[in-house]
Amino acid sequence: MLNFGYTGSMLEHVFAQSESLRELAPNPNLTSFGMLITAIVKNSFVLAGIISFILLIFGGFNVIVAAGDAKKAQQGKTAITGALTGLLLVLGSFWIVQIIEVITGLKLLSPQ
Repeated sequence: MLNFGYTGSMLEHVFAQSESLRELAPNPNLTSFGMLITAIVKNSFVLAGIISFILLIFGGFNVIVAAGDAKKAQQGKTAITGALTGLLLVLGSFWIVQIIEVITGLKLLSPQ
């Protein structure tokens, strides 16, 4: 067996030596199911906003590039309408969650 001057064990620091599984978690702050759901909901708001923005740009691009093609222009207008409708739904749901937080005093999107 080749040694190359290294005499120690290559497996000195393995995961089995950690004190708890919490150290191995991707995010040690997610200690409960509620916190996991909160993280998913927060990220879904961001993802929905990004998708709406991309769809809005795509629809605008289709309208500009249509150059007289009524079918392509209509597809662009439909994409813009869908993007704005989706964005309004996401913002509306976010505002509803914020109103519920104020009324009930619960921290739904940032539990401690």
